Amino acid sequence: MNDDTAASTMYGWVSSSYSQTNGGECIEWAPSYATAHGVVPVRDSKDPNGPVLTLSPDAFAGLVEFARQAAV
Repeated sequence: MNDDTAASTMYGWVSSSYSQTNGGECIEWAPSYATAHGVVPVRDSKDPNGPVLTLSPDAFAGLVEFARQAAV
């Protein structure tokens, strides 16, 4: 996926419900895009115009499970 400013708004990004409002260490993902295209775009919430990673649904589920179990 190319990094592009249009992607910043068209994906419908959401943050984890565990994210702090102070812009803590969190990622955003785009569930609507994931449903439509079968890949999960992920980005750093502190850098919305930065690079976007695309993960398979299984890889994203693994990332979420790791984050749940990790003491960050």
